[in-house]
Amino acid sequence: MSSLKEIRSTFLDYFAADGHTKVQSAPLVPQNDPTLLFVNAGMVPFKNVFTGQEKRPYNRATSAQKCVRAGGKHNDLDNVGYTARHHTFFEMMGNFSFGDYFKEHAIEAAWNLVTKDFGIPKDRLMATVYIDDDEAFDLWKKIAGLPESRITRIAGSDNFWSMGDTGPCGPCTEIFYDHGDHIWGGPPGTPDEDGDRWVEIWNLVFMQFEQQEDGTRLNLPKPSIDTGMGLERVAAVLQGVHSNYETDLFRTLINASEEATGVAAQGDQAPSHRVIADHLRSSSFLIADGVTPSNEGRGYVLRRIMRRAMRHAHLLGAADPLMHRLVPTLVAEMGEAYPELTRAQATIEDTLKQEELRFRTTLGRGMTLFEEATRDLAEGGTLPGATAFALYDTYGFPLDLTQDEARRRGFAVDTDGFEAAMTEQRDRSREHWKGSGQTASTAEWLALRDRLGPTDFIGYDDVDGTGEVLALVVDGAPAEQAPEGAEAELVLDRTPFYGEGGGQAGDRGTLSWTGGRAEVLDVQKPAPDLYVHRIRITSGTLKTGDRVEASVTALARLTTRSNHSAAHLLHAALKNVLGPHVAQKGQMVDAERMRFDFSHNAPVTDDELARIEDEVNAVIRQNLPAETKLMGPDEAIAAGAVALFGEKYGDEVRVLTLGHSLVEDKPYSVELCGGTHVARTGDIALFKIVSESGIAAGVRRIEALTGEPARQYLEAQARVARGLARDFKIQPADVPGRVEALQTSVKTLEKQVAELKKQVALGGGRGGNTAPEEIGGTRLIARVLDGVDGKGLRGVAEDFRKQVVSGVVALIGTTDGKAAVTVAVTSDVTDRINAADLARAAVLAMGGQGAGGKPDFAQGGAPDASKAEAGLQAVRDALGG
Repeated sequence: MSSLKEIRSTFLDYFAADGHTKVQSAPLVPQNDPTLLFVNAGMVPFKNVFTGQEKRPYNRATSAQKCVRAGGKHNDLDNVGYTARHHTFFEMMGNFSFGDYFKEHAIEAAWNLVTKDFGIPKDRLMATVYIDDDEAFDLWKKIAGLPESRITRIAGSDNFWSMGDTGPCGPCTEIFYDHGDHIWGGPPGTPDEDGDRWVEIWNLVFMQFEQQEDGTRLNLPKPSIDTGMGLERVAAVLQGVHSNYETDLFRTLINASEEATGVAAQGDQAPSHRVIADHLRSSSFLIADGVTPSNEGRGYVLRRIMRRAMRHAHLLGAADPLMHRLVPTLVAEMGEAYPELTRAQATIEDTLKQEELRFRTTLGRGMTLFEEATRDLAEGGTLPGATAFALYDTYGFPLDLTQDEARRRGFAVDTDGFEAAMTEQRDRSREHWKGSGQTASTAEWLALRDRLGPTDFIGYDDVDGTGEVLALVVDGAPAEQAPEGAEAELVLDRTPFYGEGGGQAGDRGTLSWTGGRAEVLDVQKPAPDLYVHRIRITSGTLKTGDRVEASVTALARLTTRSNHSAAHLLHAALKNVLGPHVAQKGQMVDAERMRFDFSHNAPVTDDELARIEDEVNAVIRQNLPAETKLMGPDEAIAAGAVALFGEKYGDEVRVLTLGHSLVEDKPYSVELCGGTHVARTGDIALFKIVSESGIAAGVRRIEALTGEPARQYLEAQARVARGLARDFKIQPADVPGRVEALQTSVKTLEKQVAELKKQVALGGGRGGNTAPEEIGGTRLIARVLDGVDGKGLRGVAEDFRKQVVSGVVALIGTTDGKAAVTVAVTSDVTDRINAADLARAAVLAMGGQGAGGKPDFAQGGAPDASKAEAGLQAVRDALGG
């Protein structure tokens, strides 16, 4: 039996020996395609290579690419757990030729690997080709010796592959495996092709065209090859099983799930274990690639996947959060091939645990509503779409989760009704799903980079330099010149300006040339080594070919470097103080301040903030040189450098080392970073945290200042303290104690005033005395209490409710020209009198909008206190009516 690890390495080694470069899997969040939610095929990272917009140092490649299909066009979520081969996460092994070889070599390499290296019997295999692809048909006869009866011509999209509505495409040829006549189904192209007997194990795409938005197809610059072999599918074949969930990896994950729940993966419980195993993989890899659960975009898809698995854990009777306990098993199985999984293990475990704790509360409330909605629903009935939407909107139940539960009980769900209620939310969500945020002109810039070559960035050492204008873009179109007053984008052959990236803002400054000058407003990098300057011409005319003097605003660069280096120190301090689960979730450093987002599931306490701040300043005071080395990414990470989840690194990376550990003999901070930094930690001078807040579930944000801005901030705080000290006639150090004493005194006085108001209110007031009146057989205490707000009314109403014994209390408090309404009803009359109805009547009579509460107690407010008596009369009228 071949394990998944062995199959993966055999595939990659086979094609490496055939001259293919092994390429690491790209992150699941697309780096070069704004049309995709997630990477959903092995060729996605190579899309721009196929279209000719990007060049690589190799023309043959092989990879095992992480893929997710759980949203958008490619969505397998609903089928997972109930079929043998559907997954949300899968590995797509592939070999790629970028104009180097075409059909013959692709078919020959595939056939030899399958039949010789993998040893799959030839008599269990057949091939399909596109209906008019005579060349591929003949090659299968020539290379594999397949008879024509085992080469099937297929028309339509099944054998014409495209990544999406636009992009590279071409005819396919597929290899199918026969699982045996004990399983129902027929070969492709027959009436029984939907059965499970014949399974596609490899698809070879002959990339010949690029599909345009208008439906036309353009020939690619060079015919190319894109293949995809699902690792899980071929593992099932090689391990002699029919279901992917019976392969070694899934058996290991399911065994861990069985052990954690004490429930065997048999009968009705088997799908739940399969869902947990599959969704554990997709959730963990998405988190490792920087996605966090949220209510929109990629984060919403992740949350759907996580909650679907968590619901199945609940169905299995798991009393405590389950998913995070299975992560070590997954890391042990896949961490070697995907080291990002190991690096992110603490974050994955913490994210899964916190999300499951939150979801258990949601699940309990949602299931109560589900039970109520389906109590009288007969088997075969349909759950209303409005109810399904309420489950989603109020309780966080995705539609597929509701459908899952309905399916288990023999119900359907009115999806049309649900979609009607969801239209507005879905439209908003789609705006967030449009991809990685890269601009529509990325392709043009990539083509320009290929023509002009990379930009030589000299800004690590200099803030001034000279460069030649290689290209100008005005109003989105190439131009030969830009006149005075115009805004333009330009590329220089060399530049000291840093292009925005890695959380560091692009530099600003000036360009000058003979007879002209321009402001540099921003610098962006549409490609890693292409620097695009956005400028405004303030005098003269700038032309392509001109040489310019480029000057970065030096003080802004200095502060930005300090803030960026401080962000690295903060990252290390957060891990030391809060724990290793902390991971950077985003940052922005510029000349103003530093903003740092990180994973943590609780507010950072004042004591923790103080410890973090003290630690960073201690490393600053070491005044040690910052060390920068160029290394390969794998070498750097092996040496202990921190890599950011979801980042795609090139063949060579900059490794920044700052400071020395305060407790161990090792560097304090080692990270991969291409930004600009201080020469010594002492250049940062001072670090001060100015705020800490939560920005999303499990994500916190710290904002901080360094250097002179930090000193000015502290001086402003000190001025406030000195001013208070003068006012109190005490020393500044005694101000906190005096303020605390005053706060305590104020709270005591407020309680005394509230008690006095209550006593006054109980003793008399407008609208009547303490004796109840009787209306329509109901005892009523109705009063206007001047100077009592809504909060104060609650206590008075409770005391009056005791006095009335059986009946109604209606109180209107007036403060600052406004009115607060409180109605309390004793429990013995709530079957015929509703407090909320009475409060609403009073508020409407006073010009308000309404009130809310329970049958025995309700409150509301109105804008006009002068109508208080009218409010009480409305209550009397309602009781008398």
